[in-house]
Amino acid sequence: MLDQLGALAETPWIYVVVGVSVLLDVFLPVLPSGVLVIAAATAAAGSAAGAVGEATQGHAGFADMFALVMCAATASVMGDMVAYRLAWRGGDRFDRAIARSRRLTAAQARLGTALLRGGGPLVVLARFAPAGRSVVSLGAGVMHRRVAEFLPWSALAGLTWAAYSVSLGYFGGQWLGASWLSTAVSVFALFAAGAGAGFLMRRPAEPEAQAH
Repeated sequence: MLDQLGALAETPWIYVVVGVSVLLDVFLPVLPSGVLVIAAATAAAGSAAGAVGEATQGHAGFADMFALVMCAATASVMGDMVAYRLAWRGGDRFDRAIARSRRLTAAQARLGTALLRGGGPLVVLARFAPAGRSVVSLGAGVMHRRVAEFLPWSALAGLTWAAYSVSLGYFGGQWLGASWLSTAVSVFALFAAGAGAGFLMRRPAEPEAQAH
């Protein structure tokens, strides 16, 4: 797979694949878009390492990583806004869709209070948590939050997540080579960040749960 991604990383199609995956995973949180971004960055790092000359290698590496970050971040914001708009127009239907998923329901319960209070930084934090992006985007639409309240934080969340994921893949590829080991280590770091984000989002809800 890494060999295939390495070949794909040398063509514009890598951005199409990454963009579509990141855009759609707001509706299908099971899509491994983060893993794909990391694997693409690792493969691109391996391709850049094969460039002739240090100056050429550095320029190619920076250009590829920057393009990958911007592609993933843009697709993330676009997916957020599509989900937000759809939930705005069909709030009850999306509320029922969330209720059918125990994972989304649990996340919605943790995030609901923070969203009602504005929850700007929470949008960034939730981007790393499992299903957090889906709940925040759909929840903001269901609760009719203003675009000016949601869009800037969505953009910051997408850029932060994309930069972190691409950096993991790139530096993992530089240090350990374009291999399954480097990809596995980078994916583990991404999952660790997600677990940490989930833990931080649960903390504000604990005192309220105890009060009841």
